[in-house]
Amino acid sequence: MKISTLIFDVNETLLDMDPLKERINKALKKKNASDIWFEELLHYSLVESITNTYHDFSEIAAAVFKMNAQKSGIHFSDKEITEILSPIRKLNAYPEVAPGLIKLKNAGYQLIAFSNGKPSVLREQLDHAGLSDNFDKILSVESTKKYKPHSDTYKYAIKEAGAEIENTMMVAAHGWDILGASRSGLKTAFIQRSGKFLYPLSQSPTMEMADIEALANNLYDLKIKNENRD
Repeated sequence: MKISTLIFDVNETLLDMDPLKERINKALKKKNASDIWFEELLHYSLVESITNTYHDFSEIAAAVFKMNAQKSGIHFSDKEITEILSPIRKLNAYPEVAPGLIKLKNAGYQLIAFSNGKPSVLREQLDHAGLSDNFDKILSVESTKKYKPHSDTYKYAIKEAGAEIENTMMVAAHGWDILGASRSGLKTAFIQRSGKFLYPLSQSPTMEMADIEALANNLYDLKIKNENRD
């Protein structure tokens, strides 16, 4: 197995969303409100994809939040919703992410950040977390007007990376992202973040790792073995 390009999901794979979740739970006065909001955000992004329409991820996030507020009988203005969801732009990376990315970069892997988020938000997120310089490219699905896990999104990322599908691995903490990438022909690495699980009806990922540093150590060793074999 020879891998040269790694495509990374961003939210919850690299960045800790807890500050945003806490803000949503507090606003909607339910301890699991953020989980419901995120699941419905993904749901409606897929509705957009299969009905051939497109609103950016931030618009869908705000619309879904408004729906959930209405369910709870709470009214927020558009300005208030924007403020409640604003922590998405200022999330910190998990502690092991930066060292792991640096090790992978130094080992010669091409690193791609790839998100459903709109480009300006994605760039701000990675700049704030201090991760931007680790990536060769920072990509959003906005160019495809489809959301992951639509196969067009992975094909777009591979094309932009100038990579070969058989040498490309998708790295994500979401079972649906792993499923989409696997069925699109990519190798996959599932990152075992708390509360995240693989979809039982999907094929197994190429790798399952505790975190990004564990992935980096494994891929570093793999690269050395391949180089010695060559």
